[in-house]
Amino acid sequence: MTDELAADAARPVPPPHRPRRAVLLSLFTGFALFAYVLDQLTKLWVTSTMVEGERIPVLPPLLHWYFIRNSGAAFSIGENVTWVFSIIMAGVAIAILLQVRRLGSAWWSLALGLLLGGALGNLTDRLFREPSFGLGHVVDFIQLPNFAIFNIADSAVVSAVAIICILTVRGIALDGTRLGSGHKDKPGHD
Repeated sequence: MTDELAADAARPVPPPHRPRRAVLLSLFTGFALFAYVLDQLTKLWVTSTMVEGERIPVLPPLLHWYFIRNSGAAFSIGENVTWVFSIIMAGVAIAILLQVRRLGSAWWSLALGLLLGGALGNLTDRLFREPSFGLGHVVDFIQLPNFAIFNIADSAVVSAVAIICILTVRGIALDGTRLGSGHKDKPGHD
């Protein structure tokens, strides 16, 4: 029995998977906070330094700051159903948080972090900006030629969706496995 204990003690103990998981959760949280805080700070800057409807050339003719309040979704679609967007964004945020425990890829951590930060950035506007709770208008201010006026939260969401599309095309699942292979990619290859 003593020999068995000595043999067990001599065997190397595999490192726990917690540090990897902790890193992925830290990445997710960091990117979500980055997107959310940057979005809210830029909206605060716009609302405190510009008048609604004001347009400032930044890199003419490619980029202007153009302060508007959007009661709808992209391209002002659904202006009369703002409350629906509030519910959808809250649902998206909850769905993301429910999936976080499955994270096994740094790229998925980035994508879901940006998606959550962007959704919460616009949800904050819907909940706390005029005209009332749940019906607030989103502050948009980035204008490109022949395109919708948008904000940092929108940029985070679009970037997240692009990353998710690339991951899906490459066959990388949320847990870091390659679809159809049954094994996890080596760290750094996800």
